[in-house]
Amino acid sequence: MERKYPQKRKHATPEEGLEKVIQIDRVNKVVKGGKRMSFRAFVISGNLNGEVGFGLGKSKEVPSAIKKAVEESHKKKCKINIVRGTIPHEVLGSFGASKVILKPAKPGTGVIAGGSVRIVLEALGVKDIVAKSIGAGSPINAAKAALDGLLKLRSLNEEVARRGKALPVYSHQEKGA
Repeated sequence: MERKYPQKRKHATPEEGLEKVIQIDRVNKVVKGGKRMSFRAFVISGNLNGEVGFGLGKSKEVPSAIKKAVEESHKKKCKINIVRGTIPHEVLGSFGASKVILKPAKPGTGVIAGGSVRIVLEALGVKDIVAKSIGAGSPINAAKAALDGLLKLRSLNEEVARRGKALPVYSHQEKGA
């Protein structure tokens, strides 16, 4: 009997980017003759270097729904401001009943988030961040709320000027500080 060892997890590189299928649902449309069944796919893609997008695709077959969602996620990619592996300041994003709080973190913290919010942040290329989802737990709404918060981010200089005081920005080069 041949032993099968688990495959090592392959980490995506910035050249390849990251495309992840989050959810595949079977949906029905009620028509005169009965129900028409189709599939809906939700995909998040990012280049691990400050760009992220998501897409929804519907089709009668799962592979074509995924393909449509991937194409839409590439079209909807947004450039997000990242400072030294984290975000410049704390921000709250909301969509529908979902709210997501995003906070910058010190180097070595990692991505502390759950569900689709974690995948959005990993696809974006953020190394250290803390996120908390509040309200509805729908993966689509949580991802849209996270993206809403990320789009609200200002540059570090703008936020310092607006607040009138220095912000704690963590440097990845400093060790033990």
